[in-house]
Amino acid sequence: MRKTGGIWVSAGEISGDMHGASLCEALRRRAPGLRLMGMGGPAMRALDFESFFQAEELSVMGFTEVIGHLPRIFRLLSAAKKKLASEKPDALVVIDSPDFHFRLLREARRLGIPAYYYISPKVWAWRQGRAEFIREHVRRLISILPFEADFYRRFDLRVDYVGNPLLDQLDLPALDGISPQSGRIGLMPGSRRKEVSRLMPAFGLAARSLLALRGDLRFACAVAPGLSEDYVRSFWPADLPLACCPPEARHVFMRECEILLAASGTAVLESALIGTPAIIAYMGSPLSFLLARLVVKVSHVGLPNLIAGREILPELLQRAAAGPLLAAFAAHWLGLAGTVEIPGNCVRVFRREVEPKFAEECGDPRQVRLNLARLRSLLGGPGAAERAAGIILEDLAAEST
Repeated sequence: MRKTGGIWVSAGEISGDMHGASLCEALRRRAPGLRLMGMGGPAMRALDFESFFQAEELSVMGFTEVIGHLPRIFRLLSAAKKKLASEKPDALVVIDSPDFHFRLLREARRLGIPAYYYISPKVWAWRQGRAEFIREHVRRLISILPFEADFYRRFDLRVDYVGNPLLDQLDLPALDGISPQSGRIGLMPGSRRKEVSRLMPAFGLAARSLLALRGDLRFACAVAPGLSEDYVRSFWPADLPLACCPPEARHVFMRECEILLAASGTAVLESALIGTPAIIAYMGSPLSFLLARLVVKVSHVGLPNLIAGREILPELLQRAAAGPLLAAFAAHWLGLAGTVEIPGNCVRVFRREVEPKFAEECGDPRQVRLNLARLRSLLGGPGAAERAAGIILEDLAAEST
């Protein structure tokens, strides 16, 4: 590398923090003593990483939900720009979170700092015109999803598909040796506070309905990094037993569960690679969901479904993510005798959006497990972070010659 100013790595939320930590470790293996700085979450801060800003500050979901946080986000952006200018690193690496990072990329270009995008933004899903911005402001785009590279090449972008870093973070041979526990139902309500506040009450209602059909079911919840167990439990019925799992034990937790109720996000892809069937739930504000329906150009929200090109895991969105409807699908998967009581205000949604899935591919838990086993082969082998680190450092070295 031509300078010794180090590399600024910027992760905008918890999933980006995990990937950022793996990338930082890979960069250090290739360049011992390399200074790493920027914005990270708990995983990145646990390394020898100078975290000027915290990734948790950008952990906001939904169009309308972001509005209330704009003053804080713009203050963070302003501070990040000033710090970037004062540090003048050799390179900027941004991870996902395009609405924030596009503005930081613009500043990096003004300062003459070469920029790289790791965990490429989902412009293939909506606002595809942003690919033009990436071409102008990013030296190399590093993709972790197999279908992204062909999309970005249509815009003459320098894009590299490196495989998925989750394959490095998961000890799949060890996890494959763990047998799921019959009757253990896992809950993954998400990493954002707003997700948890919306989904945990629905999960609680689903649990109550399922326990009416089978009293020996056991419920456990994976608490995401940056959230407290007390916060998660505050949205759960006090009279229903609930075990909680810390973030660092979540992979074994996922494998031990018979099925999962999970917020749409990276954790769903983790559970899919681990091999545990998950019912994907999403519940945003009505206005946010309406706006998303108008602009999003993909047919699925779950990453396993996007990668497979079809719905291999059921998606219950908005009104379909109500507790009784989640319970009805879970009961179908578990083969429970009896019928979940569907309230009158949910009957129409159940008949139109939930019940038809019972007869589809995602309605057969045995077929779901087979599909999840095939999913691994679609993501390539381990080593994504190592390949990404190599691309960044080799490109910087070539620039300096």
